[in-house]
Amino acid sequence: MSVSMHDLAVPLFERILESLKSMLDKAVAHARASGYDEVVLLEARLYPDMWSLRQQVAGATSFGIRGIARLAGVEVPALPEALDTFADLHARLDQTLAFVRGADKAAVDAGATRELTVPWGKEQKTMTGLVYFQRLALPNFMFHATTAYDILRHNGVPLVKEDFTGAL
Repeated sequence: MSVSMHDLAVPLFERILESLKSMLDKAVAHARASGYDEVVLLEARLYPDMWSLRQQVAGATSFGIRGIARLAGVEVPALPEALDTFADLHARLDQTLAFVRGADKAAVDAGATRELTVPWGKEQKTMTGLVYFQRLALPNFMFHATTAYDILRHNGVPLVKEDFTGAL
C-alpha cells in the first residue's frame, strides 16, 4: 500500500495546527487564572537568543502554509503579519488551517515528484517535493510547534503530551 503526499502532509499539519490553537487557549486561561498579563507568554522564550512564543507560532504556520503551497504548486498565500495578541495568533492559525484543508489532493500528490527550487539559507536548492517535505517543511514545522509547546510548559501552562499530539 502506498501513502499519498496529501494523505501524509495535510492531516499531520492539520492536527498540529489544531493542537496549537488549543494550547494557546489553555495559555490564555492559565494567564488569567494566575493573574498575569498574557503578553508575558507571548514574549516568553526558552533562551534569550531563541524566538518568542509568538514567533514560534508564526514559524509553524509559515512552514505549514509554504509546505502545502509548494507541494501543490501554487503561490504561497500571505499570512496576517499581526502577532500582538493571542487573537492575532488564532487568526493566523485559522487562515493556515483553511488553506491546508482546502489544498487540492491531486496537486499535492503530484508535488511529491515535482522538482522544487526553494530557499535554503542564503542559497537556492532544487529537490523533489518529497525531499522538500522530509528535509525542510516537516522538520521546521515540527520544530517551531514543539518549541511553542515547550515555552508554554516552561511557563507553567498545564499541558500534557496529548495537548500536542492530540488524542487518538
